[in-house]
Amino acid sequence: MDTPKVAEHIIKWLKDYATNAKVSGFVVGISGGIDSAVTSTLCAETGLTTLCVELPIHQATSQVNRANEHIKQLKERFKNVSETEVNLTSTFENFKTVVPQITSSPKVDLALANTRARLRMTTLYYFAGLHGLLVAGTGNKVEDFGVGFFTKYGDGGVDLSPIANLVKSEVYKLAEYLEVPTSIQKAQPTDGLFGDSRNDEDQIGASYDELEWAMDMQEKGKISTDFTGRKLEVYKIYTRLNRINQHKMIPIPVCEIPKDLK
Repeated sequence: MDTPKVAEHIIKWLKDYATNAKVSGFVVGISGGIDSAVTSTLCAETGLTTLCVELPIHQATSQVNRANEHIKQLKERFKNVSETEVNLTSTFENFKTVVPQITSSPKVDLALANTRARLRMTTLYYFAGLHGLLVAGTGNKVEDFGVGFFTKYGDGGVDLSPIANLVKSEVYKLAEYLEVPTSIQKAQPTDGLFGDSRNDEDQIGASYDELEWAMDMQEKGKISTDFTGRKLEVYKIYTRLNRINQHKMIPIPVCEIPKDLK
C-alpha cells in the first residue's frame, strides 16, 4: 500500500464530500482505539472543523487515558480540532431502570452492550445537528464488511466511512504515517462495550490478521475443505460471522407492493 497517497486520497475525499454536502466538518467519537484515532486524524488533516467527542460509559481508565492523549496531540497539531466529553454512564444506568429486568436471559449483556453503542450514536448526531457536521464512521473493512463486528445503528450509524475500504493492517500503517500516539498503536483492539477487559479477539475468536487472511481466502473462492487445523477453524469463524451478520451489511429490505395491489 502506498500509505502517503492513500492518506492523501482519503483526506481529499473527506473534504470534497463535506464541501458538496455544504457542512463545516466532522464529528468523531473517540474511544482510545486505533480506528477512531486514524479517522479523526484524517478528518483533522482536511482543515475543516473536527469535533472529537469522548463518550465514556463505565470506561476503563486505560481507554480514557489513550483517548485523552490522542485528543491532546491532535489539538496541538491542528487548530481546527476541538473536543467535548459527554459522560453517558448515568444515562445508561437510568435506561436499565426503565426497561424490563430480564437478568436470566443470556442475551442481556449483549443487548446492553449494543445499547451503549446506540446511546453514543445518538449523542454524536446531536452534536452533528447542532454544529452542521457529518458523523464520520470509524469501522474498517474487516469489521464492516467481513465479520460485521459493529452495532447496527450504533457505531454503524454514520454519515460516511473513510477507512471502511482498509483492512486492519492497513489502518495500522496509516496510523504510523499519521503519527497516532504509540500507546494507541500498541493497544489491544477492544470495543469497550462490556465494562471488562475482553478485547476484540476474545469476542471473535480470531485475530485481525487471521480474519484478513480468511477474508482474502473467501474473496478468492476458497472453501472450508481447502483448509485444516487452525486455518480451518479461523475460516469457519469468519464465514459464520459473515453469514449471520449480512443483515448489517446489506440495504434494509423493503417490501415491494405489486402495482395491481395499489
